[in-house]
Amino acid sequence: GPPNSDGAGKISLLKKVPALKDGDFTLAECTAILLYLSRKYNTPDHWYPSDIQKRAQVDEYLSWHHANIRANAPKTMWIKVLIPLFTGQPLPSEKLQEVMEGLSTSLKQFEERFLQDKAFIIGSEISLADLVAIVELMQPVGVGCDIFEDRPRLMEWRRRVEEAVGKELFFQAHEMILNIKELSNIQIDPQLKEHLAPVLMKMLK
Repeated sequence: GPPNSDGAGKISLLKKVPALKDGDFTLAECTAILLYLSRKYNTPDHWYPSDIQKRAQVDEYLSWHHANIRANAPKTMWIKVLIPLFTGQPLPSEKLQEVMEGLSTSLKQFEERFLQDKAFIIGSEISLADLVAIVELMQPVGVGCDIFEDRPRLMEWRRRVEEAVGKELFFQAHEMILNIKELSNIQIDPQLKEHLAPVLMKMLK
């Protein structure tokens, strides 16, 4: 059949990975997948609490995250690594500065509105909110933008998340992200570069 009629293309209509397939049931959004897995496998309650107010706090964070952290953090990777890789030229530094300013505003809100003086986003125990946040916030770190270094409160939170998840697992999960700089050594087909460059540039407008 046509190239995208099977596999991930079919599962993830929006061409978004990761996609989860459980029997005939498919899901494409990262957060939805986490929530589904936490319900299906009865993970410990703290990940997605049965207490409706705590659960609402996790939900509140997840919806804020989408429009704020997710809208900014991954762009650092595009700007510093992926776009130069495909276009063959570095992006003007003001583009990165713009993204970093957006991210900085989000991080300030993250600390003041969600973290406050708590150990984790919704209180004394780790939840899916922390997991979703850390995965995204490690992306800038992977491309050399250490967003933690001048933010002691954020740094402490990250350390607690690492400990709660287990250092081993934490680094496995981020190995791919932390090694993203290695991507710049990949040779990319010049024709592919030609097609992708304008698309990528448009993405950042």
